[in-house]
Amino acid sequence: MSFVEELKSASTKYGLSLSEKQLEQFNRYFELLVDWNTRMNLTAITEPHDVAVKHIVDSLSCWRGDYFKADASVIDVGTGAGFPGIPLKIFQPGLKLTLLDSLKKRINFLQTVVDELELTDVTCIHSRAEEGANNKNLREGFDIAVSRAVARMTVLSEYCMPFVKKGGYFAALKGMKFAEEREEALKAIQILGGRVADTMEVKLPDLDDKRAVIYVQKVKNTPKAYPRRAGIPDKNPLGV
Repeated sequence: MSFVEELKSASTKYGLSLSEKQLEQFNRYFELLVDWNTRMNLTAITEPHDVAVKHIVDSLSCWRGDYFKADASVIDVGTGAGFPGIPLKIFQPGLKLTLLDSLKKRINFLQTVVDELELTDVTCIHSRAEEGANNKNLREGFDIAVSRAVARMTVLSEYCMPFVKKGGYFAALKGMKFAEEREEALKAIQILGGRVADTMEVKLPDLDDKRAVIYVQKVKNTPKAYPRRAGIPDKNPLGV
């Protein structure tokens, strides 16, 4: 099947409804991903079915109307090839999206995607999370921070929580060890000003693996000491 057919099938099985325009945008995104991937390492997943399920539907698994207001400001930390940020933007066009990544080549790719798909209210920023979170224009400036396949929950929380406004949310898309990671990160989340609000288990179409989205609510401002400088969160995880 073509990518569009695969995505139609996978999204229907997951309970998502995509318009023709959205399908066209996702298809162009897929074409750009595969093309650029021949010149730089964006993803190991390039088959139509796998991209539809493991990238697009998986990215959309974190979307919930009670957390993502139609015009929410969202930052995707360590976005890589644009997951989950770009699929969320295509699915909910009113989102104000910031894509943050430490590799300039990936930012160039993402800007091309944004331009080709004619996405509005999207900003692509070349920066490490530890540096971006100390930028006064970004720190505690977002309703939601999202991140997928970047680091363990303890480390990821330190990268993402400083970007979230008090009252906002951090949504972490995690794999099969999500429960273990969540428990390990509870102390770090508390130190950073958050509390686990919900854990939503995810069953992707045609896959047997376990995964979940962990939603963390920001209940107080993150202390200015966090995030620590580059390299330290990973070497010495907070609260462990």
